[in-house]
Amino acid sequence: MEEKNTVSFEKIIAEFNLETIYLPTLPEGISVECSRVNRPGLQLVGFYDHFEQARLQIIGKVEHLFIAQMPEKEREERLEDFFRSQPTGVIYTTSLEVSPRVVELAEKYRVPVLRTHERTSDFMAALIAYLNVQLGPRITRHGVLVEVYGEGILLLGDSGVGKSETAIELLKRGHRLIADDAVEIKRVSATTLVGRAPEIIRHYVELRGIGIVDVRRLFGMGAVKETEKIDLVINLEPWENGKMYDRLGLDEETTDILGIRVPSITLPVCPGRNLSVVIEVAAMNNRQKRMGYNTAKEFNKRLMESMGVN
Repeated sequence: MEEKNTVSFEKIIAEFNLETIYLPTLPEGISVECSRVNRPGLQLVGFYDHFEQARLQIIGKVEHLFIAQMPEKEREERLEDFFRSQPTGVIYTTSLEVSPRVVELAEKYRVPVLRTHERTSDFMAALIAYLNVQLGPRITRHGVLVEVYGEGILLLGDSGVGKSETAIELLKRGHRLIADDAVEIKRVSATTLVGRAPEIIRHYVELRGIGIVDVRRLFGMGAVKETEKIDLVINLEPWENGKMYDRLGLDEETTDILGIRVPSITLPVCPGRNLSVVIEVAAMNNRQKRMGYNTAKEFNKRLMESMGVN
């Protein structure tokens, strides 16, 4: 189930070292729910159709100068309308001066006002990237997330199929664990998913017959990682005699996670099969595909040429 997330002003202030001009309450009690931000040029001329109150409002040099050049009566009306709309918060950039009247209106309508010394474009880019990560849609999936040769591999399958055991073998081969049993997945952009472990089980692996293993203490800090992009989904399932499994790799399967199609493959599990080696090859092959070379298509092309088929 997709979860809705928020981020507090306390975290935003700490992340960007913002100066507090006015806060109606403690920063940990003020939440941001929208990852988009707005420069309120249209609002300062009185246009409020489709205005999103939930967006943080950024006042840069252009907006600041525009306000300063307004006739006094108009400026008063525009500022009153703007703060009456009660945006989630207003942030002044490039250390711009905040007039006493703005502070009065912020107090009147209980609108947080902050300030940064960063330039407007740079600050907006950093803020949007931060909010996308913090507020991106997220779900929790039962599985294991590991990093293999720089590829984020999400192992899925029924309980007892061998996901955790495979992860341990990959760790012994020099790869890294991100999450075992439960994987929190965020969509941080239109094409990118990032996974991590819930804090309470971070760095732990459950092995049936042994119990809980602390990977960080047992294998060292180099064996764990906090977050990782999800580049490939591998579905582990018990081997079924008679079932046709992909032999060439021409069929490009995908798994939909939060609206993003992630390349996926199905690996049958049976006694004696070295899954860790197979997963290493799958990771390298997936990376090669993303770099523009598809072995299956190249082999098929050579086969067709040898048969005289154009």
